[in-house]
Amino acid sequence: MLSQKARYALRALVELARADGAQLTSGELSLRADAPRKFLEAILLELSRNQLVVSRRGKFGGYVLAQPAEQISFAQVIRVIDGPLALAPCVSKRMGFRKCDDCPEDPSLCALREALRRARDATAEVLEAYSLAEAAATGGAIEEIEAAVSA
Repeated sequence: MLSQKARYALRALVELARADGAQLTSGELSLRADAPRKFLEAILLELSRNQLVVSRRGKFGGYVLAQPAEQISFAQVIRVIDGPLALAPCVSKRMGFRKCDDCPEDPSLCALREALRRARDATAEVLEAYSLAEAAATGGAIEEIEAAVSA
């Protein structure tokens, strides 16, 4: 399930994509993304540290996307905020791979692993292919992605 933190991050980034290069303050993003300002500021700091947004300080400061919206996928954002897309660490590809505590010594003997690997692959396929630009062009992008991931 997508955390509330990831939902706010995605909403804020979609709003930055809709701004088309214009700088938005945390207050503006908070209103547009319907997110608590202080919580969103912490999220934006994390996104900045992971080079998804660029922040500018000062009276006329704000946030812009660090890359074109077409190049930032929902999967990237979710990995930064929530961690691996995999439901179990033994099927994670990009980050967080480790043997499960209750896994047999030979992972091929695990009855759950294949189903979890397929779920990870299907989830990653959808989220990697969906960019902030696509979400900015539609209305309810986050809800559409959650529905696709839940199905």
